Amino acid sequence: MTATDRPAALAAVEDLVAVMDRLRSPGGCPWDAAQTHASLLPYAVEEVYEVVEAVEHDDRAALCEELGDLLLQVVFHARVAQEHQTEPFGLAEVAAGVAAKLRHRHPHVFGDAVVADAEDVHRRWEEIKKAEKARASVLDGIPAGLPALARAQKVLGRARRAGLSVDDAHSLPSASEVTGGTGVAGVHDPGDASGLGRALLEIAVAAEAAGVDAEAALRTAVRDLEAALRRAEAADDRD
Repeated sequence: MTATDRPAALAAVEDLVAVMDRLRSPGGCPWDAAQTHASLLPYAVEEVYEVVEAVEHDDRAALCEELGDLLLQVVFHARVAQEHQTEPFGLAEVAAGVAAKLRHRHPHVFGDAVVADAEDVHRRWEEIKKAEKARASVLDGIPAGLPALARAQKVLGRARRAGLSVDDAHSLPSASEVTGGTGVAGVHDPGDASGLGRALLEIAVAAEAAGVDAEAALRTAVRDLEAALRRAEAADDRD
């Protein structure tokens, strides 16, 4: 964003805040006024996935709209938080907090630190975050509610940047066990949930090592499968 773009952006956000204030105020919208942080959670999750879908389909118009919907969730939660009787905060505190966080975690931009590359930036980010939050482990703070495959890659990425050996910490099946056996993904007993879980974890390990987003790769594969099934379904209907 250039200096000339900033006033328009600030004015647009200010307008959005004014709209939300009107919706939550007496005489506004009964539905909006009734919402809580908890009741809004499903919408926040849904909007994130709609942003993901717009990016994966390279749909610029949809991305603009979905980013707006996601921004609405931030503004909505900030407005609800502003009404808290004992611990209120609003969009100003939210924005100021994240701006301060970005400055602190980018000492190579806002300070004198020197970094080698993007991977070094990511590693230092995790180190700074661990110190900020006084975390006992680099794995602290990974959301438990992440989809399992995405959470596995998050754990693996944190471990790799911290220099932790996954092989030493957890005995994973070999590549031949995953791909060379019988059954599903090399699991001899399709009913063996533990074996299936370990095979999926090995796939996540391979994805992390290759720099592949396993969750996105699986979504793409499922979309391809869905398209093929729809074609087969249409062919059956024609016969």
